[in-house]
Amino acid sequence: MIPFISPAFAEAAGAASAGPSMYGQLIMLGGFVLIFWLLIWRPQSKRAKEHKNLLGNLSKGDEVVTTGGIVGKVVNTTDEFITLQVAENLELNFQKSSVAASLPKGTIKAIK
Repeated sequence: MIPFISPAFAEAAGAASAGPSMYGQLIMLGGFVLIFWLLIWRPQSKRAKEHKNLLGNLSKGDEVVTTGGIVGKVVNTTDEFITLQVAENLELNFQKSSVAASLPKGTIKAIK
């Protein structure tokens, strides 16, 4: 086509642009899957398991904080709901899934 390009140079350029081999692509894909599993899937699974254990071990008298930032003492628990005492004469009902963390005993007294 272009008279200034020799046929030997054109063949070499075509062979060089063949791309990576199939094995290279599979190794790259496997590397991405491994990185995804190590950085995203595994830590999220660990956090979900810890939160499930936290919710399963809630009992009367535990001090907890909700995802909304409300601190209270557990007064009553059912399968899906808990009742928190947040003040002397004030009890609030929450879904168990809204509990973010369990606090050490005496935290509420230290805050007040």
